[in-house]
Amino acid sequence: MDGYFEDVEVGEEHAFGSYEVDEDEIIEFGERYDPQAFHTDPEAAQESMFGDLVASGWHTCAMTMRLLVENELQDTKAMGAIGVDELRWKQPVFPGDTLRVETTALSKEDWQPGVGLVRSQTRTLNQDDREVCSFVGLVLYEKRE
Repeated sequence: MDGYFEDVEVGEEHAFGSYEVDEDEIIEFGERYDPQAFHTDPEAAQESMFGDLVASGWHTCAMTMRLLVENELQDTKAMGAIGVDELRWKQPVFPGDTLRVETTALSKEDWQPGVGLVRSQTRTLNQDDREVCSFVGLVLYEKRE
C-alpha cells in the first residue's frame, strides 16, 4: 500500500500503539497548557473528583496523535486534518496508564482536485480496555495522479 486516498478502504480497522503515561509529563503539560490543580498538583488532585492526578483531555489527544502519526499516518500520503468531530473524554487518564489506539475508516469523499477526505473513528483505550477518548478525524489524503 502506498497510502494514497484510493488505498483507504471504508470499514478498514487498525489497532496499535503502547504509550505509558508519566506523572512528570502530565504535570509539565498541565502547567504549560491546562493549569488546573488536578493536572499540576498531585496533593491537590487528591481532593478533586478524580481522587488523583489526571492528564488533561488535550494531553490525551496529543498522546493519541503521537500514536496515530507513528503507527498509521507517517508512511501515507496524509496531508493533515481539517478538524475532528464528536470529541469525547470518556475516562480520566492517570499516571502509569498505558494507552493504545483503534481506528476505523468510516467514509471517503472527494475534497478538491487531487485531494480526498477520509472520516475515521479514533478510539483511545487504556490497559484495562476502557475507552478514555474518542473522536472522528477528518483527514485529507493525496490522490494518485
